[in-house]
Amino acid sequence: MSIVRIRRGAADEANANHGGAMDREIVRRRLPLAWKAAIGGAVLLFAALGFFWFAPRGDSQTIDASRLAVSEVTRGTFDDFVPLRARVTPLLTVYIDAVEGGRVEKMLVEDGATVAKDQLIAMLSNPDLQLSTLRDQAEVEQQINSMRSQELALSQTRLANERAVLESRLALEKARRQYDREKPLAAKGFVPTKTFADTSDQFDYERKRLEVAQRTQANDEKMQSSQLDQLRASASSLQSSLAIAHANLDALNLRAPVAGQLSGFNVQVGQSLQRGERIGQIDSPGHNKLIAGVDEFYLGRVAVGQKAELETGGQRYRAQVTKIYPQVQNGQFQIDLQFIGAEPQGVQRGQTLQVRLTLGDPSPARLIPNGAFYNETGGAWIFVVAPDGRSAVKRQVRLGRRNENFIEVLDGLDPGERVITSPYTGFADKDRLVLANP
Repeated sequence: MSIVRIRRGAADEANANHGGAMDREIVRRRLPLAWKAAIGGAVLLFAALGFFWFAPRGDSQTIDASRLAVSEVTRGTFDDFVPLRARVTPLLTVYIDAVEGGRVEKMLVEDGATVAKDQLIAMLSNPDLQLSTLRDQAEVEQQINSMRSQELALSQTRLANERAVLESRLALEKARRQYDREKPLAAKGFVPTKTFADTSDQFDYERKRLEVAQRTQANDEKMQSSQLDQLRASASSLQSSLAIAHANLDALNLRAPVAGQLSGFNVQVGQSLQRGERIGQIDSPGHNKLIAGVDEFYLGRVAVGQKAELETGGQRYRAQVTKIYPQVQNGQFQIDLQFIGAEPQGVQRGQTLQVRLTLGDPSPARLIPNGAFYNETGGAWIFVVAPDGRSAVKRQVRLGRRNENFIEVLDGLDPGERVITSPYTGFADKDRLVLANP
Protein backbone atom coordinates (compact mmCIF):
# COMPACT_ATOMS: atom_id res chain seq x y z
CA MET A 1 0.00 0.00 0.00
CA SER A 2 1.40 3.40 -0.92
CA ILE A 3 0.25 7.03 -0.71
CA VAL A 4 0.91 9.43 -3.58
CA ARG A 5 1.02 13.09 -2.78
CA ILE A 6 1.44 15.74 -5.47
CA ARG A 7 3.51 18.80 -4.57
CA ARG A 8 2.62 22.09 -6.09
CA GLY A 9 4.87 25.15 -5.81
CA ALA A 10 4.96 28.66 -7.24
CA ALA A 11 6.87 27.41 -10.23
CA ASP A 12 4.32 24.73 -10.79
CA GLU A 13 1.58 27.23 -10.73
CA ALA A 14 3.48 29.39 -13.16
CA ASN A 15 4.08 26.44 -15.39
CA ALA A 16 0.48 25.57 -15.09
CA ASN A 17 -0.41 28.96 -16.28
CA HIS A 18 1.96 28.52 -19.21
CA GLY A 19 0.84 24.94 -20.00
CA GLY A 20 3.62 23.11 -18.17
CA ALA A 21 1.35 21.25 -15.72
CA MET A 22 2.06 17.90 -17.39
CA ASP A 23 5.40 17.50 -15.62
CA ARG A 24 4.85 16.74 -11.91
CA GLU A 25 6.95 15.00 -9.22
CA ILE A 26 5.16 12.06 -7.47
CA VAL A 27 6.34 11.07 -3.96
CA ARG A 28 5.46 7.50 -2.67
CA ARG A 29 5.22 6.71 1.11
CA ARG A 30 5.42 2.92 2.18
CA LEU A 31 4.49 1.05 5.52
CA PRO A 32 7.40 0.28 7.80
CA LEU A 33 8.85 -3.26 7.59
CA ALA A 34 8.11 -3.93 11.29
CA TRP A 35 4.43 -3.28 10.69
CA LYS A 36 4.36 -5.74 7.86
CA ALA A 37 6.06 -8.43 9.99
CA ALA A 38 3.59 -7.89 12.83
CA ILE A 39 0.59 -8.20 10.55
CA GLY A 40 1.95 -11.39 8.93
CA GLY A 41 2.64 -12.98 12.32
CA ALA A 42 -0.86 -12.18 13.51
CA VAL A 43 -2.35 -13.80 10.42
CA LEU A 44 -0.27 -16.96 10.92
CA LEU A 45 -1.19 -17.11 14.61
CA PHE A 46 -4.90 -16.88 13.85
CA ALA A 47 -4.53 -19.58 11.20
CA ALA A 48 -2.74 -21.93 13.63
CA LEU A 49 -5.34 -21.35 16.33
CA GLY A 50 -8.11 -22.06 13.88
CA PHE A 51 -6.47 -25.27 12.70
CA PHE A 52 -5.87 -26.41 16.28
CA TRP A 53 -9.48 -25.65 17.20
CA PHE A 54 -11.20 -27.20 14.23
CA ALA A 55 -8.80 -30.06 13.42
CA PRO A 56 -9.68 -33.53 14.88
CA ARG A 57 -7.72 -34.59 17.97
CA GLY A 58 -5.99 -37.97 18.22
CA ASP A 59 -8.03 -39.05 21.29
CA SER A 60 -11.38 -37.86 19.90
CA GLN A 61 -13.61 -38.70 16.99
CA THR A 62 -16.58 -37.11 15.34
CA ILE A 63 -19.51 -39.47 14.88
CA ASP A 64 -23.08 -39.14 13.69
CA ALA A 65 -25.37 -39.13 16.72
CA SER A 66 -28.08 -40.98 14.77
CA ARG A 67 -25.85 -44.08 14.77
CA LEU A 68 -25.77 -44.24 18.56
CA ALA A 69 -28.24 -45.45 21.18
CA VAL A 70 -28.32 -42.99 24.05
CA SER A 71 -29.99 -44.09 27.30
CA GLU A 72 -30.68 -42.40 30.60
CA VAL A 73 -29.59 -43.56 34.05
CA THR A 74 -32.71 -44.23 36.14
CA ARG A 75 -33.73 -45.55 39.53
CA GLY A 76 -35.83 -48.69 39.68
CA THR A 77 -36.09 -52.29 40.88
CA PHE A 78 -33.52 -54.76 39.60
CA ASP A 79 -34.86 -58.25 38.93
CA ASP A 80 -31.85 -60.53 39.28
CA PHE A 81 -32.45 -63.18 36.64
CA VAL A 82 -30.84 -64.43 33.45
CA PRO A 83 -32.79 -65.64 30.38
CA LEU A 84 -31.72 -69.01 28.99
CA ARG A 85 -32.55 -71.20 26.03
CA ALA A 86 -32.86 -74.72 27.42
CA ARG A 87 -32.98 -77.97 25.46
CA VAL A 88 -35.34 -80.78 26.48
CA THR A 89 -33.45 -84.00 27.23
CA PRO A 90 -34.66 -87.29 28.76
CA LEU A 91 -34.05 -87.43 32.50
CA LEU A 92 -32.48 -90.88 32.20
CA THR A 93 -30.73 -92.23 29.10
CA VAL A 94 -29.22 -95.73 28.97
CA TYR A 95 -27.06 -96.64 25.98
CA ILE A 96 -27.15 -100.08 24.36
CA ASP A 97 -23.83 -101.50 23.16
CA ALA A 98 -23.02 -104.80 21.51
CA VAL A 99 -21.11 -106.59 24.28
CA GLU A 100 -19.99 -109.21 21.77
CA GLY A 101 -19.68 -108.73 18.06
CA GLY A 102 -21.69 -110.81 15.62
CA ARG A 103 -24.08 -110.94 12.71
CA VAL A 104 -27.65 -109.70 13.19
CA GLU A 105 -29.92 -112.70 12.67
CA LYS A 106 -33.26 -111.36 13.85
CA MET A 107 -34.88 -108.03 14.75
CA LEU A 108 -37.66 -108.19 17.31
CA VAL A 109 -38.54 -104.48 17.80
CA GLU A 110 -38.37 -101.31 15.73
CA ASP A 111 -36.81 -97.94 16.48
CA GLY A 112 -39.10 -95.76 18.62
CA ALA A 113 -40.84 -98.69 20.30
CA THR A 114 -41.53 -98.75 24.02
CA VAL A 115 -39.75 -101.72 25.60
CA ALA A 116 -39.79 -103.43 29.00
CA LYS A 117 -36.76 -104.27 31.07
CA ASP A 118 -34.89 -107.39 29.84
CA GLN A 119 -37.08 -107.56 26.73
CA LEU A 120 -35.32 -109.27 23.81
CA ILE A 121 -34.80 -106.76 20.99
CA ALA A 122 -32.40 -108.53 18.60
CA MET A 123 -30.48 -111.78 18.17
CA LEU A 124 -26.89 -112.14 16.93
CA SER A 125 -24.79 -115.09 15.87
CA ASN A 126 -21.06 -115.61 16.37
CA PRO A 127 -19.78 -119.17 15.63
CA ASP A 128 -16.26 -118.40 16.85
CA LEU A 129 -17.57 -117.19 20.19
CA GLN A 130 -19.81 -120.23 20.53
CA LEU A 131 -16.92 -122.66 19.86
CA SER A 132 -14.62 -120.74 22.21
CA THR A 133 -17.27 -120.85 24.92
CA LEU A 134 -17.68 -124.62 24.51
CA ARG A 135 -13.90 -125.12 24.75
CA ASP A 136 -13.72 -122.95 27.84
CA GLN A 137 -16.61 -124.82 29.38
CA ALA A 138 -14.93 -128.21 28.76
CA GLU A 139 -11.63 -127.00 30.21
CA VAL A 140 -13.28 -125.53 33.25
CA GLU A 141 -15.29 -128.66 33.90
CA GLN A 142 -12.11 -130.75 33.60
CA GLN A 143 -10.32 -128.60 36.13
CA ILE A 144 -13.29 -128.72 38.45
CA ASN A 145 -13.37 -132.53 38.23
CA SER A 146 -9.64 -132.65 38.99
CA MET A 147 -10.11 -130.49 42.06
CA ARG A 148 -13.00 -132.62 43.21
CA SER A 149 -10.72 -135.66 42.96
CA GLN A 150 -8.17 -133.85 45.14
CA GLU A 151 -10.88 -133.01 47.61
CA LEU A 152 -11.90 -136.66 47.68
CA ALA A 153 -8.28 -137.76 48.29
CA LEU A 154 -7.93 -135.27 51.12
CA SER A 155 -11.16 -136.50 52.64
CA GLN A 156 -9.97 -140.09 52.44
CA THR A 157 -6.66 -139.13 54.07
CA ARG A 158 -8.57 -137.43 56.86
CA LEU A 159 -10.66 -140.54 57.40
CA ALA A 160 -7.54 -142.74 57.40
CA ASN A 161 -5.93 -140.53 60.05
CA GLU A 162 -9.04 -140.69 62.17
CA ARG A 163 -9.11 -144.48 61.80
CA ALA A 164 -5.42 -144.73 62.78
CA VAL A 165 -6.02 -142.62 65.89
CA LEU A 166 -8.98 -144.77 66.88
CA GLU A 167 -6.99 -147.98 66.40
CA SER A 168 -4.04 -146.57 68.38
CA ARG A 169 -6.34 -145.49 71.18
CA LEU A 170 -7.95 -148.94 71.27
CA ALA A 171 -4.57 -150.73 71.27
CA LEU A 172 -3.33 -148.44 74.04
CA GLU A 173 -6.40 -149.19 76.11
CA LYS A 174 -5.84 -152.95 75.73
CA ALA A 175 -2.15 -152.61 76.58
CA ARG A 176 -3.04 -150.56 79.68
CA ARG A 177 -5.50 -153.19 80.93
CA GLN A 178 -2.95 -155.95 80.35
CA TYR A 179 -0.29 -153.96 82.19
CA ASP A 180 -2.63 -153.24 85.08
CA ARG A 181 -3.49 -156.97 85.44
CA GLU A 182 0.08 -158.25 85.29
CA LYS A 183 1.70 -155.63 87.50
CA PRO A 184 0.44 -156.90 90.90
CA LEU A 185 0.88 -160.50 89.81
CA ALA A 186 4.45 -159.86 88.69
CA ALA A 187 5.18 -158.29 92.06
CA LYS A 188 4.07 -161.55 93.76
CA GLY A 189 5.98 -163.72 91.31
CA PHE A 190 2.93 -165.20 89.57
CA VAL A 191 3.95 -163.64 86.21
CA PRO A 192 7.39 -164.15 84.81
CA THR A 193 9.58 -161.11 84.72
CA LYS A 194 10.13 -161.42 80.96
CA THR A 195 6.40 -161.58 80.28
CA PHE A 196 5.70 -158.51 82.40
CA ALA A 197 8.60 -156.65 80.71
CA ASP A 198 7.07 -157.39 77.29
CA THR A 199 3.69 -156.14 78.51
CA SER A 200 5.28 -152.97 79.86
CA ASP A 201 7.11 -152.33 76.59
CA GLN A 202 3.93 -152.92 74.61
CA PHE A 203 2.08 -150.43 76.79
CA ASP A 204 4.77 -147.75 76.22
CA TYR A 205 4.74 -148.43 72.50
CA GLU A 206 0.99 -148.06 72.18
CA ARG A 207 1.06 -144.82 74.13
CA LYS A 208 3.75 -143.35 71.88
CA ARG A 209 2.00 -144.68 68.77
CA LEU A 210 -1.17 -142.85 69.79
CA GLU A 211 0.77 -139.61 70.31
CA VAL A 212 2.33 -139.95 66.85
CA ALA A 213 -1.05 -140.67 65.25
CA GLN A 214 -2.58 -137.63 66.95
CA ARG A 215 0.27 -135.36 65.82
CA THR A 216 -0.02 -136.74 62.28
CA GLN A 217 -3.76 -136.12 62.31
CA ALA A 218 -3.27 -132.54 63.57
CA ASN A 219 -0.64 -131.70 60.95
CA ASP A 220 -2.61 -133.29 58.14
CA GLU A 221 -5.75 -131.51 59.27
CA LYS A 222 -4.02 -128.14 59.14
CA MET A 223 -2.60 -128.78 55.67
CA GLN A 224 -5.83 -130.31 54.40
CA SER A 225 -7.88 -127.34 55.61
CA SER A 226 -5.60 -124.94 53.77
CA GLN A 227 -5.64 -127.05 50.62
CA LEU A 228 -9.40 -127.45 50.75
CA ASP A 229 -9.87 -123.68 51.08
CA GLN A 230 -7.61 -123.10 48.08
CA LEU A 231 -9.37 -125.77 46.03
CA ARG A 232 -12.78 -124.33 46.87
CA ALA A 233 -11.60 -120.79 45.96
CA SER A 234 -10.22 -122.10 42.68
CA ALA A 235 -13.42 -123.95 42.00
CA SER A 236 -15.44 -120.81 42.71
CA SER A 237 -13.20 -118.79 40.37
CA LEU A 238 -13.58 -121.40 37.65
CA GLN A 239 -17.32 -121.40 38.14
CA SER A 240 -17.31 -117.61 37.78
CA SER A 241 -15.24 -117.90 34.59
CA LEU A 242 -17.69 -120.43 33.27
CA ALA A 243 -20.58 -118.10 34.16
CA ILE A 244 -18.85 -115.24 32.33
CA ALA A 245 -18.36 -117.44 29.29
CA HIS A 246 -22.06 -118.31 29.32
CA ALA A 247 -22.92 -114.62 29.84
CA ASN A 248 -20.82 -113.66 26.82
CA LEU A 249 -22.64 -116.26 24.81
CA ASP A 250 -25.98 -114.99 26.10
CA ALA A 251 -24.90 -111.43 25.20
CA LEU A 252 -25.56 -112.37 21.57
CA ASN A 253 -29.22 -111.98 22.54
CA LEU A 254 -29.59 -108.20 22.88
CA ARG A 255 -31.98 -107.18 25.65
CA ALA A 256 -33.31 -103.85 26.93
CA PRO A 257 -31.40 -102.95 30.12
CA VAL A 258 -34.25 -100.71 31.38
CA ALA A 259 -37.82 -99.91 30.47
CA GLY A 260 -38.39 -96.91 28.23
CA GLN A 261 -38.50 -95.69 24.65
CA LEU A 262 -35.98 -97.17 22.24
CA SER A 263 -34.27 -94.65 19.94
CA GLY A 264 -31.32 -94.59 17.57
CA PHE A 265 -31.83 -98.32 16.92
CA ASN A 266 -31.06 -98.57 13.20
CA VAL A 267 -29.40 -102.00 12.81
CA GLN A 268 -30.53 -104.31 10.00
CA VAL A 269 -30.73 -108.08 9.58
CA GLY A 270 -27.44 -109.37 8.18
CA GLN A 271 -25.44 -106.42 9.50
CA SER A 272 -22.17 -107.25 11.27
CA LEU A 273 -21.65 -105.49 14.58
CA GLN A 274 -18.28 -104.92 16.20
CA ARG A 275 -17.65 -105.67 19.84
CA GLY A 276 -18.58 -102.62 21.93
CA GLU A 277 -20.38 -100.88 19.04
CA ARG A 278 -23.24 -98.58 20.12
CA ILE A 279 -26.52 -99.58 18.54
CA GLY A 280 -29.10 -97.42 20.32
CA GLN A 281 -30.36 -95.93 23.55
CA ILE A 282 -33.38 -96.10 25.83
CA ASP A 283 -34.88 -92.89 27.20
CA SER A 284 -36.95 -92.73 30.36
CA PRO A 285 -40.60 -92.28 29.30
CA GLY A 286 -42.45 -89.19 30.47
CA HIS A 287 -39.55 -87.77 32.51
CA ASN A 288 -37.37 -85.00 31.07
CA LYS A 289 -34.79 -82.50 32.17
CA LEU A 290 -33.43 -79.29 30.65
CA ILE A 291 -29.87 -78.55 29.57
CA ALA A 292 -29.01 -74.86 29.16
CA GLY A 293 -25.90 -72.90 28.25
CA VAL A 294 -25.08 -69.97 30.55
CA ASP A 295 -22.68 -67.10 29.82
CA GLU A 296 -19.35 -67.58 31.62
CA PHE A 297 -19.92 -64.19 33.32
CA TYR A 298 -22.41 -65.97 35.66
CA LEU A 299 -20.18 -68.96 36.50
CA GLY A 300 -19.60 -67.78 40.06
CA ARG A 301 -23.26 -66.88 40.63
CA VAL A 302 -25.04 -70.05 39.55
CA ALA A 303 -25.48 -72.67 42.28
CA VAL A 304 -27.25 -76.00 42.66
CA GLY A 305 -30.79 -75.53 43.95
CA GLN A 306 -31.49 -72.15 42.32
CA LYS A 307 -35.01 -71.86 40.93
CA ALA A 308 -36.10 -71.22 37.36
CA GLU A 309 -39.41 -70.59 35.58
CA LEU A 310 -40.64 -71.27 32.08
CA GLU A 311 -43.89 -70.80 30.24
CA THR A 312 -45.21 -73.13 27.55
CA GLY A 313 -48.70 -73.92 26.37
CA GLY A 314 -50.06 -70.98 28.36
CA GLN A 315 -48.92 -72.46 31.68
CA ARG A 316 -46.00 -71.76 33.98
CA TYR A 317 -43.69 -74.47 35.24
CA ARG A 318 -40.97 -74.43 37.86
CA ALA A 319 -37.55 -76.07 37.78
CA GLN A 320 -34.30 -76.01 39.72
CA VAL A 321 -30.59 -76.37 38.98
CA THR A 322 -29.43 -79.91 39.75
CA LYS A 323 -25.96 -80.00 38.19
CA ILE A 324 -23.32 -77.53 36.97
CA TYR A 325 -20.69 -78.39 34.37
CA PRO A 326 -17.86 -75.86 35.05
CA GLN A 327 -16.03 -76.49 31.76
CA VAL A 328 -16.33 -73.33 29.62
CA GLN A 329 -16.67 -73.76 25.86
CA ASN A 330 -17.35 -70.92 23.42
CA GLY A 331 -17.90 -68.55 26.34
CA GLN A 332 -20.58 -70.71 28.00
CA PHE A 333 -20.93 -73.45 30.61
CA GLN A 334 -23.74 -76.00 30.87
CA ILE A 335 -26.27 -76.64 33.64
CA ASP A 336 -28.95 -79.28 34.22
CA LEU A 337 -32.43 -78.29 35.40
CA GLN A 338 -35.12 -80.67 36.64
CA PHE A 339 -38.80 -79.87 36.89
CA ILE A 340 -40.40 -79.27 40.27
CA GLY A 341 -43.83 -80.85 40.29
CA ALA A 342 -45.69 -81.24 37.01
CA GLU A 343 -43.83 -81.38 33.70
CA PRO A 344 -45.03 -79.84 30.42
CA GLN A 345 -46.99 -82.27 28.30
CA GLY A 346 -46.19 -82.88 24.67
CA VAL A 347 -42.58 -81.63 24.70
CA GLN A 348 -40.17 -83.58 22.55
CA ARG A 349 -36.52 -84.39 22.98
CA GLY A 350 -34.38 -81.63 21.44
CA GLN A 351 -37.09 -78.98 21.74
CA THR A 352 -35.91 -75.61 23.09
CA LEU A 353 -37.73 -73.60 25.75
CA GLN A 354 -37.23 -70.10 27.16
CA VAL A 355 -36.25 -70.23 30.84
CA ARG A 356 -35.74 -67.47 33.43
CA LEU A 357 -33.10 -68.51 35.97
CA THR A 358 -33.43 -66.50 39.20
CA LEU A 359 -30.08 -65.52 40.71
CA GLY A 360 -31.28 -63.30 43.59
CA ASP A 361 -34.17 -61.33 45.10
CA PRO A 362 -35.42 -58.04 43.50
CA SER A 363 -33.80 -54.92 44.98
CA PRO A 364 -33.78 -51.11 44.33
CA ALA A 365 -30.86 -49.91 42.22
CA ARG A 366 -29.59 -47.39 39.68
CA LEU A 367 -30.17 -48.87 36.23
CA ILE A 368 -29.05 -48.45 32.64
CA PRO A 369 -30.43 -50.46 29.73
CA ASN A 370 -28.43 -53.56 28.85
CA GLY A 371 -26.57 -52.89 25.61
CA ALA A 372 -23.85 -54.23 23.36
CA PHE A 373 -21.33 -51.74 24.80
CA TYR A 374 -20.75 -54.16 27.70
CA ASN A 375 -19.07 -56.69 25.43
CA GLU A 376 -16.29 -54.19 24.61
CA THR A 377 -15.89 -52.46 27.96
CA GLY A 378 -16.56 -55.32 30.38
CA GLY A 379 -18.45 -52.81 32.52
CA ALA A 380 -15.29 -50.90 33.45
CA TRP A 381 -16.10 -47.67 31.59
CA ILE A 382 -18.76 -46.00 29.46
CA PHE A 383 -19.24 -42.91 27.29
CA VAL A 384 -21.26 -40.25 29.13
CA VAL A 385 -23.09 -37.68 26.98
CA ALA A 386 -22.63 -34.01 27.88
CA PRO A 387 -25.73 -32.05 28.98
CA ASP A 388 -25.81 -30.15 25.66
CA GLY A 389 -25.72 -33.43 23.73
CA ARG A 390 -22.86 -32.32 21.48
CA SER A 391 -20.14 -34.55 22.92
CA ALA A 392 -19.49 -37.61 25.06
CA VAL A 393 -16.49 -38.47 27.25
CA LYS A 394 -15.16 -41.77 28.56
CA ARG A 395 -15.75 -42.30 32.27
CA GLN A 396 -14.65 -45.09 34.61
CA VAL A 397 -17.66 -46.77 36.23
CA ARG A 398 -18.45 -49.84 38.31
CA LEU A 399 -21.33 -51.97 37.09
CA GLY A 400 -22.87 -54.92 38.90
CA ARG A 401 -25.53 -57.45 38.09
CA ARG A 402 -27.11 -57.83 34.67
CA ASN A 403 -30.34 -59.25 33.34
CA GLU A 404 -31.98 -59.28 29.94
CA ASN A 405 -33.09 -55.65 30.15
CA PHE A 406 -30.94 -53.72 32.62
CA ILE A 407 -27.50 -53.42 34.22
CA GLU A 408 -27.05 -52.39 37.84
CA VAL A 409 -24.89 -49.27 38.39
CA LEU A 410 -22.76 -49.45 41.53
CA ASP A 411 -20.63 -46.34 41.12
CA GLY A 412 -19.70 -43.62 38.61
CA LEU A 413 -23.12 -42.60 37.26
CA ASP A 414 -26.00 -40.58 38.71
CA PRO A 415 -29.70 -40.76 37.84
CA GLY A 416 -30.56 -38.42 34.96
CA GLU A 417 -27.20 -38.72 33.19
CA ARG A 418 -27.23 -40.06 29.66
CA VAL A 419 -24.86 -42.73 28.35
CA ILE A 420 -24.16 -44.46 25.04
CA THR A 421 -25.30 -48.11 25.21
CA SER A 422 -24.86 -49.10 21.56
CA PRO A 423 -21.72 -50.94 20.35
CA TYR A 424 -18.42 -49.03 20.54
CA THR A 425 -17.05 -50.53 17.36
CA GLY A 426 -14.60 -48.15 15.69
CA PHE A 427 -14.15 -45.73 18.59
CA ALA A 428 -13.54 -47.84 21.67
CA ASP A 429 -9.97 -46.47 21.85
CA LYS A 430 -11.12 -42.82 21.97
CA ASP A 431 -11.56 -40.70 25.09
CA ARG A 432 -13.97 -38.16 23.61
CA LEU A 433 -16.66 -38.20 20.96
CA VAL A 434 -17.99 -35.20 19.06
CA LEU A 435 -21.62 -35.90 18.27
CA ALA A 436 -22.65 -34.51 14.90
CA ASN A 437 -26.31 -33.68 14.27
CA PRO A 438 -27.32 -34.18 17.90
